[in-house]
Amino acid sequence: MTPATTAQQGAQQIEDPEHFARRLGLKFSNTLLIYRALTHRSYLNENPEALEDNERLEFLGDAVLDFLVGAWLYNRFPEMREGDLTRLRSALVRTEQLAEFASQQNYGRALRLGRGEDQAGGRKRKALLCATFEAVVGALYIDSGLDAVSEYIQPLLEPAATQILISNRDHDAKSRLQENVQSRGFGPPQYRTVAMYGPEHSRTFEVEVVVNNRVLARGKGSSKQTAAQAAAQLALENLELILTG
Repeated sequence: MTPATTAQQGAQQIEDPEHFARRLGLKFSNTLLIYRALTHRSYLNENPEALEDNERLEFLGDAVLDFLVGAWLYNRFPEMREGDLTRLRSALVRTEQLAEFASQQNYGRALRLGRGEDQAGGRKRKALLCATFEAVVGALYIDSGLDAVSEYIQPLLEPAATQILISNRDHDAKSRLQENVQSRGFGPPQYRTVAMYGPEHSRTFEVEVVVNNRVLARGKGSSKQTAAQAAAQLALENLELILTG
């Protein structure tokens, strides 16, 4: 088998954006939007005919998700307190959960990536899958409005919310740390990004958590959010020693 044949087979495995939309039951009047939603900036660098990447759609989709998930939770859990609703919404729209939604629907095969990003495992990267899910939501909102987005995401939300509540994942490390330190009379934790290294397609962030002007812990991750969660978890594990030592 020649390298050309191998490359051709790899290319054939990439799903066409319009097929992707049909597979998920998403109807677009403007099909350019779904192409843009699936286009990573690395693809743009190598394919000048592609006019725009998905970062602006990602920004919009993030805001649309915050609103619709909040509205869904408000109606789905009429007796739930505001603080619990806020934590559950945060758990549903966090990077890892949105990446899981994208993985469930096999977004990876449809991503339009540059060769370097593709070879580096971009089709499975949580941050990239999350961003693409948000971009698809943004594209669907522009094309068809809030009702279409709501119809798309609601079947994903119900089982995810149930699992989060069962496993108590809405009380993530950051939330638990804040509740713990404030119960001791301290102000809320502050998170600071202290380092960022690695190539653009595979960044590692280092974040420290500070309480009462004291650094409690540092954590690392592939996104600032993941690194902050890691720092909060380390702080929780050593909180008694840190605050009384």
